[in-house]
Amino acid sequence: MSILLFSIVAGLGAIAAGLLGSLSGLGGGVIIIPFLTLVLGVDIRYAIGASLVSVIATSSGAAVAYVKDGYSNIRLGMFLEVATTMGALLGAHLASVLPVNVISVIFGLVLLPSAYMAMRFHPHAILSSHQDTWSAHLHLDGNYPSHGELRPYRVQHVPLGFSLMSVAGVLSGLLGIGSGEFKVLAMDQAMCLPFKVSTATSNFMIGVTAAASAGIYLNRGYVSPSITMPVIVGVLIGSFFGARAIKHLHTRYLRIVFALLMIGVAIEMIHKGIAGGL
Repeated sequence: MSILLFSIVAGLGAIAAGLLGSLSGLGGGVIIIPFLTLVLGVDIRYAIGASLVSVIATSSGAAVAYVKDGYSNIRLGMFLEVATTMGALLGAHLASVLPVNVISVIFGLVLLPSAYMAMRFHPHAILSSHQDTWSAHLHLDGNYPSHGELRPYRVQHVPLGFSLMSVAGVLSGLLGIGSGEFKVLAMDQAMCLPFKVSTATSNFMIGVTAAASAGIYLNRGYVSPSITMPVIVGVLIGSFFGARAIKHLHTRYLRIVFALLMIGVAIEMIHKGIAGGL
């Protein structure tokens, strides 16, 4: 395959990955890795390197639109980034100690019930009268646009959410993904944020988490410009249109897409773990 044809195919696949990653908050990394390895035959290590850089691109492309439209909780995102960054650095260190294939299988097994949880809707996520002490002190509560008006919400269980973000960071360092699925679940289920706010804030955060891991892969020589460049361009285009489209999609449909993606990720992680692909 010529470089031009490879770049075109990789770019088109990256557009789809960026679109789905932006809508779901996954960041596109869990989609672009199997695409590069299974469709284009790229070595898994270089695919992970390109994926991490694309996650940064997705976060940058989608975060601008989300922040402008008022979906991202910037204050909460910056607070939780502390946990994800520390976790990513720890995960990168553990990657040289623990067998990654075992972590991959555990990761997949955890995602399967998480996909079911993501389908559940809890109205108290927006209308709860209880105010978390940590959220009150840090001023983390906010509002988001819905049907032409601003709807308030309260952030719950901040310590639990902070701990789960640390786990998401560790998985990012171990598996080479942005761990957007865990960030979304932590904010949606544990912290009781509206789903659109969870996906938008996840997109705002995953770039920082991925950057902590991408530096390690860059240092190891696993970031190839010929692979990474078309992926970055495609993911940026897809994430931009995804951020535009989220305003016109029903939350239930987003949850269905999110759950299906998580099931696919779980199967892929279990398969790679058993086969020792990572």
